[in-house]
Amino acid sequence: MAALAKLGPVVLDCPDPLALAGFYAGVLGGTVEGEGDWVDLTLPGGASLAFQQAPGHVPPEWPSPDGSQQFHLDLTVDDLDAAERGVLALGAKPLDAADRTRGFRVYADPAGHPFCLCAC
Repeated sequence: MAALAKLGPVVLDCPDPLALAGFYAGVLGGTVEGEGDWVDLTLPGGASLAFQQAPGHVPPEWPSPDGSQQFHLDLTVDDLDAAERGVLALGAKPLDAADRTRGFRVYADPAGHPFCLCAC
């Protein structure tokens, strides 16, 4: 089937676009561009994330039987422990830190969006 469109950046609503772009630049690398209510993060390899100011942003709850996490990012890492130390130092909060037997761990970014670190 022929594509009708190409995927552009994944856009995250947040209260402070520059701060959240800085968090993800610390996690994924890349270049932060822009300021104000829209900030882009161009990642190594060409993919991009964008961050849009959303006054009154309410982060999703995870886990929540009554609500939805809306979306989450799966970030592949070589060393879960080292990556965890890094994201926590950048301001992530653990959401599911009790089970160390799985190949993934769940966190919230500084604006409350859930993301997973996943072992290769």
